[in-house]
Amino acid sequence: MPNHATFMESSLTVLSPLTSPKQPREESTAAPVAQKPRASTKEHPLGATLLAGGKGVAFSVWAPNAETVSVVGEFNSWKAGAHPLERNENGTWSGIVSSAREGQEYRYALQRGEAKFTRVDPRAIKVTNSIGNGVVWAPQPRTAAPFKAPTLDRLIVYELHIGTFNAVAGEGPGTFASAIAKLPYLRDLGINAIEVMPIAEFAGDRSWGYNPAHPWAVETAYGGPEGFKAFVDAAHREGIAVILDVVYNHFGPGDLSLWQFDGWSENNLGGIYFYNDWRASTPWGESRPDYGRGEVRSYIRDNALMWLNLYGVDGLRWDATVYVRSCSGKPHDPGDALHDGWSLCQWLNNELRRARPGFITIAEDLRDDTWIVKDTGGGGAGFSAQWDGAFVHPVRASLLAAEDQQRDLNQVISALRCRYEDDAFRRVIYSESHDEVANGKARLPSEIDPSTTDSYPARKRSVLGAVLTFTAPGVPMLFQGQEFLEDGWFRDEVPVDWAKLGEHAGIHALYRDLVHLRLDRNRYSAGLCGQHLEINHVNHAQKILGYRRWSEGGAGDDVMIVINFSAQPVDNYTIGVPTGGTWCVRLNTDSTAYSGDFADQGPATTDAQPDPHDGYTHRIITVALAPYSALILSQNRC
Repeated sequence: MPNHATFMESSLTVLSPLTSPKQPREESTAAPVAQKPRASTKEHPLGATLLAGGKGVAFSVWAPNAETVSVVGEFNSWKAGAHPLERNENGTWSGIVSSAREGQEYRYALQRGEAKFTRVDPRAIKVTNSIGNGVVWAPQPRTAAPFKAPTLDRLIVYELHIGTFNAVAGEGPGTFASAIAKLPYLRDLGINAIEVMPIAEFAGDRSWGYNPAHPWAVETAYGGPEGFKAFVDAAHREGIAVILDVVYNHFGPGDLSLWQFDGWSENNLGGIYFYNDWRASTPWGESRPDYGRGEVRSYIRDNALMWLNLYGVDGLRWDATVYVRSCSGKPHDPGDALHDGWSLCQWLNNELRRARPGFITIAEDLRDDTWIVKDTGGGGAGFSAQWDGAFVHPVRASLLAAEDQQRDLNQVISALRCRYEDDAFRRVIYSESHDEVANGKARLPSEIDPSTTDSYPARKRSVLGAVLTFTAPGVPMLFQGQEFLEDGWFRDEVPVDWAKLGEHAGIHALYRDLVHLRLDRNRYSAGLCGQHLEINHVNHAQKILGYRRWSEGGAGDDVMIVINFSAQPVDNYTIGVPTGGTWCVRLNTDSTAYSGDFADQGPATTDAQPDPHDGYTHRIITVALAPYSALILSQNRC
């Protein structure tokens, strides 16, 4: 058991998945906080709740250290004290403003000592902008037809950034509406799940999204909560699940109304929503939420449930979970572990699945730790899957090596074989993501050939990354534009260049064919959705690798993949296969259908001979492999 097993067991004692959140620690000098934190006061939940029958709006906010709290807004000409809130025993303040109406802007006016200040409602679902006001907003009931996301073994993920996915250069960021226009394109590509980079309101109009200023509000520049609801419903109509990227490892740091929310703090740090000691420090500022305070835990839990219940998302991808479960990204160091963060992961994963069985949660942890996806009952964090650094890093290293002799097939083999909890689909695998194509790194074609990103080597070798992604055991993921050789690096102000779709229509067709093979659309590649992998052929001298994928085995199920990682073509190459009969080439990355300068080198069909090879009973001796190319073979069902 890993070194952090002790704190796992300890965290389950402090907070089992079925108990209430942990109470604040004794060392806090904050004003008294409720012993039993509640999500509602006087029958109204925290936040602004529009009352039926035109009876106004109920306001409720947690501010245990404030001396007075009132609500100000368009309904009282922003006059502090006009509508004071009543203090409750648990540190919340509540009241009803009968004159308030939907669509009106509001804030909370607080006083502590001599300090008087206003704050945006921490649970505001709609804001005017990151430095503006909250807006009273009553979501309409969802009317979309029920949607069931694919299971992990059938999931094809496409990561996109709303601000750049379908934007027009010089005309501001993209919106949910502009992204909706491209959903039929994704459906035709074969995508059945989109992973949306964070959309919580952030500072300014352009951002990657990993700087949430208002964690409950939807980015105004993208279209606000109305736009996101429409986007999720539109995706579901196209048969596409929506997985939303959320940021719970830190908040802000810019335009952060949560900061010293009620005027109290220690060490001049963040106040009631944050740690106020060394645990506050993250790579993004001193703004780590206090995972040990019951009200903050509930704030995050309710936020996660909001995305599920209000918008109907099918999953959440947690950003940088290693900074939730540890302070400095060293979770195996007992002194660095955050017990409260680990138990928060367990609690939320249990709560989300209790609310909707099968709900998908994905961790970006990148520490190759099986405990991330282990069930909470066994002490694990309980995530459905995790982004797999053990795949992307060796795959990219192998493809980017300048000389063929530098390519290490053992790295590729390691990437293919990695799994967690002995389950192939507990990992998300990819060769490009927003992290892998920025911060000093670029898209594969640009890394392979910076001077000519659509050169023969750039196209050929980047495509091998896709072949590995769609034929390896795991949940495959693409990053926006990858399927038509988008180049350069990811920037939040540079739109995806859709003109490249026309320029590289053949490469796009290759990706589409890979997706369809992965999903067994033609009923002859079921093994690509299976658990099983066998590396059957390794030729280090010629840089040729062969492996078998299968679920049940046999015709229509067994899939053989052969990849040439070298610039040198080979003819009449021999590989072993598990059964006799005719084997058909289902995809040849060297096909002229994918590019006019490819050579179609390789057979269309070939018969297996009853002669043992590569540990199998039969062999094929007519395989031809073009430079930097792959063949995918299978047999027709009987």
